[in-house]
Amino acid sequence: MKISHLMFGLLAGVLSCGAVAQQPIVIKFSHVVAVDTPKGLAADFFAKRAAELTKGKVKVEVYPNSQLYKDKEEMEALQLGAVQMLAPSLAKFGPLGVREFEAFDLPYIFDNYEELHKITTGPVGASLLAKLEPKGIKGLAYWDNGFKSFSANTPIKTPADLKGKKMRIQSSKVLEEEMRTIGALPQVMAFSEVYQALQTGVVDGTENPISNLYTQKMHEVQKHLTLTDHGYLGYAVIVNKKFWEGLPADVRGQLETAMKESTTYANKIAKEQNDKDLESVKKSGKTQVYVPTKEEREAFKKALTPVHAKMADRIGKELIQSIYKETGFTAQ
Repeated sequence: MKISHLMFGLLAGVLSCGAVAQQPIVIKFSHVVAVDTPKGLAADFFAKRAAELTKGKVKVEVYPNSQLYKDKEEMEALQLGAVQMLAPSLAKFGPLGVREFEAFDLPYIFDNYEELHKITTGPVGASLLAKLEPKGIKGLAYWDNGFKSFSANTPIKTPADLKGKKMRIQSSKVLEEEMRTIGALPQVMAFSEVYQALQTGVVDGTENPISNLYTQKMHEVQKHLTLTDHGYLGYAVIVNKKFWEGLPADVRGQLETAMKESTTYANKIAKEQNDKDLESVKKSGKTQVYVPTKEEREAFKKALTPVHAKMADRIGKELIQSIYKETGFTAQ
């Protein structure tokens, strides 16, 4: 009787160990935007592909809309291991001490997606991701959102139309300089607080890719939107380096494949989503959408490109030149 009890206990122990061994590896993936944005959709796509490719060994839990952490908190949470994966906008790496990423904030440094992808999928982009490793962060990929446009409650046809306006920006010295260069007043604010700030007049306007403007309902509290496409907003998908390197090699390889597929998906839907959301903004009738003429766009470019020289010492002259070389950038 005692032996059978002992055998039963051992068997139960073995079974419970087996159950523990089969527990999936959990990756908490936190982000600050809505589920139906390019980043939100791509994060969910990655979660699905990670589960499929690892045959359930990995479970990616996605937390959208600042459910876990706001903009400023999430990077520290990643470094501490409270979350394993983030996709912060590239402007977030400046405050971390990796100022080179602020090159992506330079106005009009990319004229289109083709120029941009020469950087994000090429050696310049890879060298930037490598600079995160001493911070305990591993960079996996760049995901597009899109090109930003200015919105306000008054018409915007020339840079002078933004003079004296309180404009919400992300925390970025380059974006501060961008706004000051055209006489606007930069207001740094968490993404989750922008709608209310626009609604109450705490800020007058902002700059966003259309998908962010639309999904956060900012078009309901902004009367005018001008398609300036003056700056790029993208993300770097990053993981806690210690966690990533501690994964079994086969699992890590499967996750790298999932990330590669997710990046292709993310960049495809980013363009589609922005185009679709622009149509939705127009149909809403709440915001007047203005398309600048070629001359008006050139006037914005001419007004804003001096920011490149002003920020060169901060970002790195050589880096800016290497981007120019890859993209064929020419100033106005």
